Amino acid sequence: MAQVTLENLTKKFKNVTAVRDLSIDIQDREFFVLLGPTGAGKTTTLRCIAGLEKAEGGTIKIAGQNVNDWGPAERDVAIVFQYYSLYPHYTVKQNLEFPLKSKIRKITPQEIKQRVTKVAKTLQIHHLMDRKTDKLSGGEMQRVAIGRAIVREPRIFLMDEPLSNLDAKLREVLRAELKGLQMNLGATFLYVTHDQVEAMTMGERIGLLNKGRLIQVGTPYEIYNNPINTYVAEFVGTPAINLFDGLIQESRVVIIKDEFAFELDQSTLNRLNGFSGAIKIGIRSEDIELAVEKGTEGRIYGIEDMGMGKIVTIKINDHLLRATVDAKYHFEIDTNVHFQLNTEKLHFFNKDSGKNLI
Repeated sequence: MAQVTLENLTKKFKNVTAVRDLSIDIQDREFFVLLGPTGAGKTTTLRCIAGLEKAEGGTIKIAGQNVNDWGPAERDVAIVFQYYSLYPHYTVKQNLEFPLKSKIRKITPQEIKQRVTKVAKTLQIHHLMDRKTDKLSGGEMQRVAIGRAIVREPRIFLMDEPLSNLDAKLREVLRAELKGLQMNLGATFLYVTHDQVEAMTMGERIGLLNKGRLIQVGTPYEIYNNPINTYVAEFVGTPAINLFDGLIQESRVVIIKDEFAFELDQSTLNRLNGFSGAIKIGIRSEDIELAVEKGTEGRIYGIEDMGMGKIVTIKINDHLLRATVDAKYHFEIDTNVHFQLNTEKLHFFNKDSGKNLI
């Protein structure tokens, strides 16, 4: 078992509270992602789990055992950092062997050789074994850093933005490799990132942090389609969700005076449970249909051709609305277009608190 449980974890640095009353239950063999902007408390949480930071409050449990007073070595976790932390004048082989040669571990030379050979084959770095790590590319160095964690056979892998220093194409390749590796190892992964694409493509579940607080935990589908508030809705999704100040009057939503208004169907009204008044309305770009015969009229303000699709920005008075359409459709800037919103996909948020009303 390699379940990780955080109960009301709090960590302060002088007058700054980096992590506030954080509770998360990470399941055995789960790929869990902590997502959030810089300063959200992601790395601090990771370091507390590893035993590199001492928390002021709360409990950390690994496999059901309270490890608050355990040292880093006793916790049996491995960390892969953003910066590779390799010994530059050692060969790849020597870097992989190094964590196994500690007197505490008492691993025989034969077992060290077997583990290193297996890891090198798994990560496809066997051809680099005699090369010094300061002669490797960024992707090769990160593979070695991951290999040095794997060779220890820890209970938990903690990964602190390990791909952020790599180029976009290599990040895409290593995302798939890391996910496959986690499944093959059957290990528990806690992965920290500020990149929503990494979080959505890799995580079985995502915990979204902001200013040390846990905002929402859920699957990528739940986070994207059922955001708990406007912060989550805006943070997740490319392009960002369209958000407007609106007014619900009986069965009608008015967004921009009478120029942008529409009726709500009965199922949506039922979900709103009779709510009326000022509100924030959210709609994802893919839930807007352009070039319809009926609907609201706007003007094409911008077009981003993404190859597989286009992001079309529509202007209604001083408001901008972004829609994602198939690449086959042709639009021209400064021409008028009619559009419709899929009202079943609308998100309704409290105007003051930002909390999702449905």
